[in-house]
Amino acid sequence: MKSLKKFALGMAVAGLSATAAAAENVKIAFIDPLSGAFAATGTNGLHQFRFAADKLVNENGGVLDGQMFEMVAFDNKTSPKESLTQLQVAIDQGIRYVVQGNGSGVAHALTDAINKHNDRNPDDRLLFLNYSAVDPALTNEKCNFWHFRFDAHADIKMDVLTDTIAENEDIEKVYIIGQDYSFGKAVASAAVRMLAEKRPDIEIVGNELHPIGSVQDFTPYARKIVSSGADAMITGNWGSDMLGIGKAAIENGFSGPIYTYYGAADGITAAFGETGVGSLKLVAEGGNNPPSKPEAQEYIRAFKDKYPDGNISQARITNVIQMLAMAIDEAGTATDVVKVGEALEGMEFTDSLWSDNPLVMRADDHQLIQEVHILGHVPVEAPFDFDNSGYGLQYENSIVAAGEDLPMSCEMDRP
Repeated sequence: MKSLKKFALGMAVAGLSATAAAAENVKIAFIDPLSGAFAATGTNGLHQFRFAADKLVNENGGVLDGQMFEMVAFDNKTSPKESLTQLQVAIDQGIRYVVQGNGSGVAHALTDAINKHNDRNPDDRLLFLNYSAVDPALTNEKCNFWHFRFDAHADIKMDVLTDTIAENEDIEKVYIIGQDYSFGKAVASAAVRMLAEKRPDIEIVGNELHPIGSVQDFTPYARKIVSSGADAMITGNWGSDMLGIGKAAIENGFSGPIYTYYGAADGITAAFGETGVGSLKLVAEGGNNPPSKPEAQEYIRAFKDKYPDGNISQARITNVIQMLAMAIDEAGTATDVVKVGEALEGMEFTDSLWSDNPLVMRADDHQLIQEVHILGHVPVEAPFDFDNSGYGLQYENSIVAAGEDLPMSCEMDRP
């Protein structure tokens, strides 16, 4: 990271207003839920972004000639329609970078809108840095130059997850349940397809979707899961829906592994506590609790000092911030997002806090290729636990460069 240049400041320069100084910041719009059913997830994500921007970029002198990263929060209430309203506000403020992750339906709305805006406004373009919306279509048939995904998409994660299930001869019946929108459907489709390829003897004893963010009592779903005789569950649920289905299943007698995409942190780990040990599994990038790298351990300690109730639950957020800073420095500009996008394409990132293996932003579809793990819910000492609960995650299985060989269908038009 470049060091802040030292200047001999005259009185005129010293008299610059705070407003003028702030105008030099690289502003990044955070468009995610800060109210409603998924507010805890969005708020913790915002805290992680702000901390990463300050700790990894601003405290090291910023980018280019000392420009600082500034996170600007927009509450989308998990609504695609509200997200488009907030996107326009961000555009009107001259913001050129957007981060979002909670809800693939929102991501589809944003990527379509940004693609159209950039076509119509070549002097006012934006980049969309998707840190957690994992519908595979976003980097396949819906791909575009302006969208970059830093999380492993649903099919990549399912490939790792089903490899793990296939190796477990005790699993003969699987129940799939998820939220009724594009991501939930993608998870279910991938699970059915990949289990059939890897373990055709496994019986899918349930495959259903429920309304997103509105189910108050998951007991009826849990009773169906238990009565099906399933040996394992697969769910892509996140936020309150993850907590609801997982707790209801265990409380109604389900004792097999629950394979999840988002079964940790933001109150979920604390709510499961001891009941999650041996049962709750997470497929994710990131690292152990505690992570192996000393610098990652120190980063977590510093974050917990600032946000005692928060969690470093999405390791990819630091990758977003660091890779964007590298791309801006390489491009020599923060305003020409075409050059910044070209710098991101094909970038090999070797300075991640969480992995000793390189992360590669694949140029063909703007999908980050990285390590993906199966992690189990276990007792963990503070400050590396989640939710100050005494529980966290540890590796059970890992795949380096996960998804590298999966087929893709992106046909990208470049500016």
